[in-house]
Amino acid sequence: MILEILTPEKKLFSGEVYGIQLPGITGLFEILDRHAPLVSALAKGNMKILKTKTEFEYYTIQGGFVEVLRNKATILIEGATQV
Repeated sequence: MILEILTPEKKLFSGEVYGIQLPGITGLFEILDRHAPLVSALAKGNMKILKTKTEFEYYTIQGGFVEVLRNKATILIEGATQV
């Protein structure tokens, strides 16, 4: 799956990933390869990028939105810091 993470200032991440764990407004959820189309609001919290099944990157995000369409996830967030 292709992942792009965008903030108002810059592109934070762009590349192929195994999956993503995100803080939704009603709780955590995960998006994996070939996920059904989706649009969801994101809350403040921790985002986990699963680069492979064993390699991860963590960010603390300030809220935003995610869209999944045609095996591409686009995350628009207000701000993020890598943990």
